[in-house]
Amino acid sequence: MGIFKKILRFFSNRITLIVFAMEFQFLWYLFLFFFITRSSMFFYVTMWVIAFITVLWLINRRINPSYKLIWTILILAMPVVGLIFYHIMSKSRVAKKFQKELTKVKQENRKLLRESPKIREKLRELDRGIANQSWYLTDTVSMPCYQNTVTKYFSVGEDWFAKYVKELKKAEHYIFMEYFIVAEGYMWETVLDILKEKVKQGVDVRLIYDGIGCLTTLSAKYCKKLQAYGIKCAAFNSFRPFLNIMLNNRDHRKITLIDGHTAFNGGINLADEYINQRSRFGHWKDSGIYIHGEAVWNMIALFLEMWSFILKTSCNFEKYRLRQYSEEFFESDGFVQPYGDSPLDDEAVGENVYRNLISNAKKYAYIFTPYLVLDNEMMTELCNAAKRGVDVRIVTPGIPDKKIVFLLTQSYYQQLLESGVKIYEYTPGFIHSKSCVCDDEAAVVSTINLDYRSLYLHFECGIWLYQTKSVMEIKKDALNTFKISREIDLSFCKKRHLFIRVFQSVLRAIAPIL
Repeated sequence: MGIFKKILRFFSNRITLIVFAMEFQFLWYLFLFFFITRSSMFFYVTMWVIAFITVLWLINRRINPSYKLIWTILILAMPVVGLIFYHIMSKSRVAKKFQKELTKVKQENRKLLRESPKIREKLRELDRGIANQSWYLTDTVSMPCYQNTVTKYFSVGEDWFAKYVKELKKAEHYIFMEYFIVAEGYMWETVLDILKEKVKQGVDVRLIYDGIGCLTTLSAKYCKKLQAYGIKCAAFNSFRPFLNIMLNNRDHRKITLIDGHTAFNGGINLADEYINQRSRFGHWKDSGIYIHGEAVWNMIALFLEMWSFILKTSCNFEKYRLRQYSEEFFESDGFVQPYGDSPLDDEAVGENVYRNLISNAKKYAYIFTPYLVLDNEMMTELCNAAKRGVDVRIVTPGIPDKKIVFLLTQSYYQQLLESGVKIYEYTPGFIHSKSCVCDDEAAVVSTINLDYRSLYLHFECGIWLYQTKSVMEIKKDALNTFKISREIDLSFCKKRHLFIRVFQSVLRAIAPIL
C-alpha cells in the first residue's frame, strides 16, 4: 500500500503532469509528421475539437478578458499542455467543495454585519459619489461602513511596528493574526515573545499564515512548534508536492486583531525587511494602518471566516464582538470601511474599489504599488482620469524585488505617460505600500497590489477611508515620497533597447499567468 501511494503521488505531482504533457505534445506532433494516417488524423482532429469547444466555453465565462486571451492562445497552440495548464493554474480552478465550504461560512455569519441607516444617510448628504462607493462594499460584499472609529496611518514599517508592539502588550482577551509571510528574525521573535507571555495570561492567541508565502521562511512543522507554546495555529493551503488545484490561490492578507476594538492592516508582513532590520533592496518602504473602534468588526468576521474555513470548524462570531469586551465610547474619525476580497467568486472587489476611487476623483489620485500589471479596464480608468484633468501619480519601486515583474511593470509606462499619468520610481529602494488617496477626502490602505495575482487570484483585504485624519496623512506621505523619487518621462521608454521592448511585449502577453 505504501508503494502504491508513492506511485500515485508521483503521477499526481503537478510538475510531473506538466512535463508529461509537454513530452506527449512533442511526440504527438512528431508522430503526425511521420505517420499521418486516417486513424491518427481522426485523433488529431478530435483533440482540436476538444480544444476548440473548451475555448468557446472559456470565452463565455465571467472572467477577465486578459485571461481569456492568454488561455485561448495557449490551448489552441498546444492543446494538451494548454488544457492541463489551464486546469491547474487558472484563477477559476478552485475545487467546488472549497468554494461551497467558504460560501457556507460567509452566508451563516454575514447577517451579523449590518450597516446603520444613519451612516448611509450621512454619506448621501455629504457626497453621492462617495456614498455610492461605500454602498458597493455594503450591498455587494456585505462589509458595512462605520463611524465611532479612529485611524492612524504609518508611512514606514518601523513606526508601525512600534505601535504594533505597544498594542499587543495591552491585549487582555484575544489576539488574532493572519499573514502571508512570517519569517524568523528580530521582528517575529519580538512578537512571539509577547504572544507566549499572553498565552500564559490566558489570552486566546491564534495565527493563520500562508503555506506558500512561508515556504522558505518557516519549517513544514512550524505550526506544531507554536501549538506547543499554546498558540493556536493554522496554515492556509500548505505546500504539498502533488497536484493542488488551490496552489495558485494564496492568503495574501495582513491582519492583527486585539480584543474586538483594535486592528492593524496594510502591506507589512512579519519579517525583518519590512522594518529595515534586514536590507534586501535598499530602503524598504511599506505602509500600515491602525484602526480602533467599531469598524474592527468587519475584520474580525474576515478572520473568523478564514479560520473556520481552514480548520473546518464553526465559530461563535458574536463571542468576539466589541461589546463583549469593552464599553468604551469610541471617537468618530470620519467613515471607515474594512473589506475583503476572495478568488472564489466572480467579484473583483479589490479592483473595483480602486476603480471607483479613481473614477470619482476630481483633483488628484496618488497611488503606491510595488507591481503595476494592468488589465485593460484599470489602464482605461487611469488614462481617462488623467485625460479629464485629474493629477494621477503612481509610485513604483526604484530597486525591484522581482526583475522580470519589474520589466513588465515598466512596459505599461509609455501608454500611461502619453495619457498624462505621472510615474515615479522610489529612488531609495523598494516600495511595498499598497495605497491610493484622492482629493483630500477618500483613500484606501490595503494588501492589494495592482497586478493580476492580487486582483484575481489571492485572498486580500483593505480599509476604505473617507474624511478621516489618516487620509491627509497618506497624502502627506505621497508628497514626501515624490520628492525623493525619480520621475519617469517618455524618453526613458523610447530609448530602451529593442531586445528589452520585445521581451516586455512577450511578458505583456503572458502577464495574467505570471
